[in-house]
Amino acid sequence: MELRDITPESGFTFNGKDPEKPMDSFAGGEISDIGKVKVESLKEAILDIKRLILGRKTLSQDIFNSAEKVKTEINNFLIENASLKTDDPMEGRDVAKQKNDLRYKKIEISELQMNEKASSWKDIALLKRELREYQRELSEKESRMDMLKGILEDDE
Repeated sequence: MELRDITPESGFTFNGKDPEKPMDSFAGGEISDIGKVKVESLKEAILDIKRLILGRKTLSQDIFNSAEKVKTEINNFLIENASLKTDDPMEGRDVAKQKNDLRYKKIEISELQMNEKASSWKDIALLKRELREYQRELSEKESRMDMLKGILEDDE
């Protein structure tokens, strides 16, 4: 192993920078660059959360509309076949049972819609909470960066 002279007179630099040089060497923007990466990632996260909120609202609306469509189809089928009568009492019971089953399916679909609304509300509320946290963190980081820039400008 070779020992090297690292005194300032030897011209040694650490990663291209003189280790003996004072902190004002950072005034070229290196400190502000440190915070910019975090700020940009926070801004990206905020945009992603906003997209997720919009996507969740859209998904919920699509599910609700699809369920409404199925309920309408069941209603139309029941209306079309309301006047269907048979002479056979066994067949009449089967028809009545099938109609009741369809009415029960409508109830299940309505329950699904209510559950979807509640689930969507919970998901969006959680996303909005996360969004507020990221926005708060972003504003803190930006204010710290502004304060640091102000300090650096005052020193110059």
